[in-house]
Amino acid sequence: MSKTTNKYSPEVRERAVRMVMDNAGGHESRWAAILSVSAKIGCAAQTLNEWVKKAEVDRGQRAGVTTETAERLKALERENRELRQANEILRKASAYFAQAELDRPSKR
Repeated sequence: MSKTTNKYSPEVRERAVRMVMDNAGGHESRWAAILSVSAKIGCAAQTLNEWVKKAEVDRGQRAGVTTETAERLKALERENRELRQANEILRKASAYFAQAELDRPSKR
């Protein structure tokens, strides 16, 4: 779970990004389009700029790790961490029972 709150729904984000992309030609620069749209939806211009860059990465227009790949990597890292913890518990249990077997008196 992210440490920050998502103040804006995915639909609002997508619409804002689409507005920037569609209206970039009507402004002197992309940053001017971002400033215009961010003022309309009430978010920080830098935040909207990050949304636009992430959308470009996801569409393959910009180099970087896509959202899907980042989510998959995060899930794999979580699974890896859980498996390492389970392995550690099993290793300790195995050592405990092996020691108990050595300490048990022989039945001969």
